[in-house]
Amino acid sequence: MDDAHTADTSAVTLPETNAARPAGRAAAPARTVAGPVALVVGGALSVQFGAAIAVLLIPRAGALGVVTLRLALAALVLLVACRPGVRGYSRSDWGTVVAFGTAMAVMNISFYQAIERIPLGAAVTLEVLGPLALSVVASRRAVSLLWAGFALAGVVLLNGGGFDRLDPVGAGFALAAGTMWAAYIVFSARTGRRFPQADGLALAMAVGAVLSLPLGVAQTGAGLVVPSTLALGLAVAVLSSVLPYTLELIALRRLPAGTFAVLMSLEPAVAALAGLLVLRQALSGTDAAAIALVIAASIGAVRSRTAR
Repeated sequence: MDDAHTADTSAVTLPETNAARPAGRAAAPARTVAGPVALVVGGALSVQFGAAIAVLLIPRAGALGVVTLRLALAALVLLVACRPGVRGYSRSDWGTVVAFGTAMAVMNISFYQAIERIPLGAAVTLEVLGPLALSVVASRRAVSLLWAGFALAGVVLLNGGGFDRLDPVGAGFALAAGTMWAAYIVFSARTGRRFPQADGLALAMAVGAVLSLPLGVAQTGAGLVVPSTLALGLAVAVLSSVLPYTLELIALRRLPAGTFAVLMSLEPAVAALAGLLVLRQALSGTDAAAIALVIAASIGAVRSRTAR
């Protein structure tokens, strides 16, 4: 979320990668796309199973405490591994990193508040609506109304035909996380172009950790440094932040924008699988249909935007 995932004129949910190659330059062979696809799929599996572990950790550390552990430990790992340089960058470069880190922190805070209250699959399905809505608006095509209708139908089904089955506060946090997910995608791509390797990611993660630390300490206090809690927090940090964010950042440099966005559209299905296997959050037929509708809407909106 926590993941995943540009030119301002491109679709808001999509980074400007190979889709904006110079005229006359041949498209990348299929085998060169297969590697980045595997990176994105691996990142999606990692981030959602990490989120499932985070749900198990929330009773110990609280939602804000989990966010602090995730970002702080992930930042520590990345800073040690990358040893990013801090000289030679412009004020604009640093502004991009701060914006990336802020989006990351707010996205995670909102998302963990959501999964504390509603099932993981439902939270990610609602979260996807943020980037999807922006993509539909940016498309400016009549067919986009069809995809918006699919998404709306999915939301109605997810709430059992009404709006009283899911905790409304949890649903609101999931939608807020979706809005920040779109911002995360934009600034992730921009950071990847301005900083080498994963240096920008490490610096942005440190910004996010600093922003979340006072909130986590206020909620959990000394409970954050209990060894067993730290161990689970490290697992969440690696699975939900270090591994997927690094894989996505690498993939964003090599993958066509439409392909990347379609793969990210499958996040609700991956989250539902993680919720089932780790948390025993079984899906009803209605829930599965709702998730399928939102995925179809997301893929349709992406393909329409990319074709345009």
